[in-house]
Amino acid sequence: MNAPSPEPEAPQTPPPCPKTERSRRELFLAMAGVAATVVLVAFDSTIVSTSLPRVAQALDGMALYAWAGTGYLLATAASIMIFGRLGDLFGRKPLMLLSVSIVALGSLLCGLAQNMPQLIAFRTVQGIGAGMMIATAFAAPADLFPDARERVRWMAMISATFAVSSGIGPVLGGAVTQALGWRAAFFIAPVAAAVALLLLVRHFPNMKPQHASRPRIDWLGAALLVVGVAAPLAALELAFAPGDRAHPWWGLALAATGVLAWWVLVPLERRVDAPIFPLRILASRESQLLNVAAVATGAIMFILIFYGPLLLQHELGYTPSHAGLLMTPLVVGIPIGSLVNGRLFPRQGEPQRLMVFGSALLAIGSGLMLTVGAGSADLWILLVFLINGVGLGFMLPNLTLFMQMLAARADVGAASALVQMTRAVGSATGTAAVGIAITHASVLTGVRIGLVLCLALGLLCALVTHNIQMKNAMSVR
Repeated sequence: MNAPSPEPEAPQTPPPCPKTERSRRELFLAMAGVAATVVLVAFDSTIVSTSLPRVAQALDGMALYAWAGTGYLLATAASIMIFGRLGDLFGRKPLMLLSVSIVALGSLLCGLAQNMPQLIAFRTVQGIGAGMMIATAFAAPADLFPDARERVRWMAMISATFAVSSGIGPVLGGAVTQALGWRAAFFIAPVAAAVALLLLVRHFPNMKPQHASRPRIDWLGAALLVVGVAAPLAALELAFAPGDRAHPWWGLALAATGVLAWWVLVPLERRVDAPIFPLRILASRESQLLNVAAVATGAIMFILIFYGPLLLQHELGYTPSHAGLLMTPLVVGIPIGSLVNGRLFPRQGEPQRLMVFGSALLAIGSGLMLTVGAGSADLWILLVFLINGVGLGFMLPNLTLFMQMLAARADVGAASALVQMTRAVGSATGTAAVGIAITHASVLTGVRIGLVLCLALGLLCALVTHNIQMKNAMSVR
């Protein structure tokens, strides 16, 4: 048997710009631009969640309701990895500017949509822009701050910004929809986009990688990657849709197509000079375990964000405003956990212990959520959500940071994108699984199943992160 050909050597990138005293203000403003793009993508993915039922009714498209969200999630998950790699090959600033423009334009078009198919198409376009934005924004700190001990504080800010904006988005969208109508909710993103564009154009450096020859884009690998990620997620939606909208055979065919795409993709990526998915970023045991933890963390986070309000309103009888206040600690706890994590990280010889701690908090918080019932005091509900939020604050920045620490500098974008992609896949799969349980049982039973799943995933995260060894990763290549 012939031995597989070795992986092509990673292309070299220029060293990041030095952080002199003169440049610190520019670096801060550059990161403010990155944070603004993160706010935009968080708003874009969540701000219409509360207005979508009214949108579907207004456009007479309740039968296609689920696909307005599914199309966005599929496009986002399928595109993250591709654009993360393109950022490594050609530089991140042009992609960030393009992503902001795509999301803003897609949002404007959604606000002008005349029917449900148009809305789904425009939301899918937005999803592509969001994937591009996530891939570049979470990799950008590695370009500016090569020292992981300094970068962790900026990663904490980015992760906290994304989480807080994701929590604020539904509340803001609902308020704007109620006051000005559903179309107005889609015009919030372009305003945020204008701020992000201004900061990025003026302050984010255009750092272009250097290559001996211009790299060729792996178009076939990109197409296979899109199919491999999107087809199984679409299969889940089709196979288990409620009532007459279920198409199990189509779902099975899509799932098989996704498996076939991965079967072709892996050997292909070993042969091409500039693979869209460089398999070397998954070569180490630590990187494999980190992505398992990312899937679990994404599922826990979005199950809590999407189905926590449903439990409080539908089963416990809270008003939407009261339920929103009770969930506030989930959003507030994430930056608290991220900031504490950023302070503790430089002092840790074995920084994976911080992720073990965050995983344990998520498991405890999910278990305590099962005790929330009709007689629960508001203070108890607030405390339970706070525990979960702090746990997420210890997980979110470290997932990306650890992957960057394990990767060669030329693969930072691909490594960052991979962990964001697996987290997005976990988010989509987790919310779909709980939705299926609710459809085939009841709201209370489905949410309880989701919380048991969160508890199990939290314990899995603790076990997985305990087995990650990061002792020698404190010096970033």
